[in-house]
Amino acid sequence: MRRLASFLAAALSLAMVALATAPASAKPDCGLNNGKPATGEPIPIGSINGITGPDDFSASARAADAYFKCVNANGGINGRPIKYLIVDDQWRPDVASQVATKLVKDDKVVAMIGSNSIVECLANAGLYERENVMVIDIGVVHECFTSKNIVPFNQGPRLSGVGMLRYAADHLGTKKVACVAWNLPGVVDWLCGGFAAWGKKHGVTVQNVIIDPSSSDYTSAMLQAAALKPDTILLTFTKGGHIQSLAAAEEQDMGSKYKFVSLASGYVVGLPETIGKYWDGKFWTQLEFTPLDGTGPDNKNWLEIMDAYGNKSDPRDTFSQGGYLAAKVATQVLLKLDPAKIDRATVSDALRAVRDVRSDMMCGPWYIGNGKRHNANHAGMVAVASKGGWAPKGNCFEIDDPELDDIIAAEKAGAK
Repeated sequence: MRRLASFLAAALSLAMVALATAPASAKPDCGLNNGKPATGEPIPIGSINGITGPDDFSASARAADAYFKCVNANGGINGRPIKYLIVDDQWRPDVASQVATKLVKDDKVVAMIGSNSIVECLANAGLYERENVMVIDIGVVHECFTSKNIVPFNQGPRLSGVGMLRYAADHLGTKKVACVAWNLPGVVDWLCGGFAAWGKKHGVTVQNVIIDPSSSDYTSAMLQAAALKPDTILLTFTKGGHIQSLAAAEEQDMGSKYKFVSLASGYVVGLPETIGKYWDGKFWTQLEFTPLDGTGPDNKNWLEIMDAYGNKSDPRDTFSQGGYLAAKVATQVLLKLDPAKIDRATVSDALRAVRDVRSDMMCGPWYIGNGKRHNANHAGMVAVASKGGWAPKGNCFEIDDPELDDIIAAEKAGAK
């Protein structure tokens, strides 16, 4: 238990320190880059996040907030500052509905950018479609990927998991998997059920261990997973859950008996150092974007903006990458509009017209379009914990989830 306690203390320490991995340059790149603070009429943009609850899902919003602060310090949207409204849904559907209604009907937001929540897509998809509000979010549940008005920048946990299993089957010899997941709406059927369906086509057996997120006993979960006699244990939690799961697994020396892999939510700067040397070469994670320490212009700019306009405690993780990209695309769209005519209708039309977005932070092009649902990010990478950091393995590869069939068909027809 002392080892578990030390891991929990390290997790708290990880959340309180700066996690940047690239040196800052003299001036981040954002908006008009003119160094003049915007002073015109604010443009309201909203973001709904699960902040207080089993885990804090605000990393994407914090990155978007940093980007918009940079924009506002550099001329805004042709003179108009962005008023970025971040709200907490407390992991409760009723609260998510209440705060969305206020943002849409009272605050008159022109769009929702950088949201990340377990409950808000299901609670608010209908409202966004009725009120013509476009959302660029970080999708974490099925409903985020089945709406005309909600557009995730990330792959989502299902594609992330399928991508990890694809790699594990091809390169790690995986044949039997224990999927360890929180008992949340849609998680068991959509995530673990999706992994099982993929596995059935590829000779990989997937069985589930489901735990309560509000009172998670990770030691019990790891022992239940081991009882299934898998060769691989797939963790589907967020950062805190991964840290506690791996601490419990190390107590039982499970890393010497099983392969441990995770969704992209485990890909956080500093996490390998927190979990310790025991997990070097033993803990694998999938990447929804390219490596966090990438030297391309967008990745470097993301880290520079976080250093200059974010807080030291703001995560530098895959969700933060997505929030940065969402804010950047939204800014580029707004800058092309007549600032006197920016309203929800003009913004929604302009966002739907977004095509062929390319960045060194992504494995492929991204787009919005007029589809009935959106999942443009469907290629990724993997990395393994190594010497206190992450070591990427291999190149980008497409994820072969059958749930993508309609998306791929639409792209072949010219959607992207």
